[in-house]
Amino acid sequence: MSFSLQLRKEADTIFEGIFKHPFVVGLGKGDLKKEALIHYVKADFEYLNAFINIYGLAIAKSSNREDMAYFQDKIGFILNSEIHPHNNLCQVAGVDYDDLKGFPLPPTADHYVSHMKSTAQQGSMGELLAALLPCPWTYLEIGHYLQDTIKPDPNHPFYEWITFYAKEETDSVTTELRRKLDQWAETVGETEKDKARQAFIKSCQLEYNFWEMSYTLEEWPFNLVTEEV
Repeated sequence: MSFSLQLRKEADTIFEGIFKHPFVVGLGKGDLKKEALIHYVKADFEYLNAFINIYGLAIAKSSNREDMAYFQDKIGFILNSEIHPHNNLCQVAGVDYDDLKGFPLPPTADHYVSHMKSTAQQGSMGELLAALLPCPWTYLEIGHYLQDTIKPDPNHPFYEWITFYAKEETDSVTTELRRKLDQWAETVGETEKDKARQAFIKSCQLEYNFWEMSYTLEEWPFNLVTEEV
């Protein structure tokens, strides 16, 4: 069994929990509160900005142009393609996407970004890949899970979101990150692989918490932003 499949097996309980989370269930049923959709998009926009930053760190850690080109291409995927599912949620919520950009991260999202950035800056390439992988992998499986169980047609309010994450382009992101992680794992010892394992599991846990954060409209305990007089 490959290293990435071992990680997926260890994280199965978390993946199953994500499939059953009320936010994901709501995506399947086409029934989510406007406030939850808005909260999710606000946080995910900034989270994906951090993902781009980490791809930049991956380029800096890369030793060949093939890897550099790959990470550069994935930056383009976020900038040019991953805006489509956000726009779908905004359309359902009845808000303009541009009005949801530039907001502070809620506590869970802030924790997730800090985890990924510190892992990318201080860890090995394998740890970086392991910290990134749960995001595309869980979304790919959510997309397939909802497509297989709900079988949405184009009239489903979240049809574009579901089909985007179930499509081949999203699959290729996960497949290539897994391939790179598995190649790395073949060259290192158990201590290094255990560090990558911990980074992967923590990101999986935080993926679940991200859905919970969005569904419960999580905010910092005290709002210290003051209105201008």
